[in-house]
Amino acid sequence: MLSVNGRQRSPLLPEVPTVAESGLPGFESNSWNGIMAPAGTPRAIIMRLHDEIAQRVLRGEQREQLIKEGYEIAGLDPEAFSAYLKAETVKWAKVIKAANVKAE
Repeated sequence: MLSVNGRQRSPLLPEVPTVAESGLPGFESNSWNGIMAPAGTPRAIIMRLHDEIAQRVLRGEQREQLIKEGYEIAGLDPEAFSAYLKAETVKWAKVIKAANVKAE
């Protein structure tokens, strides 16, 4: 069965159901891209980086090109991105534990 991993159907493939719609409720697995800075980077620098990157990625030609390539642009602010990463860490830690995955 063909499906997409996200919470919602892809705008590029609206006829293709999500994994959750295909019989695995609650399933969601996304890849993501983000920019990080070293711990302790001053807030002003973090915000300047965020604003400069957002200006290029969230608007205009760059955004349209990314959407054409299948990206879904979230445009999270630093706090929301941090919260997302923490939630993903908790989610995947549970999966790893349940599957009894071990490092070699």
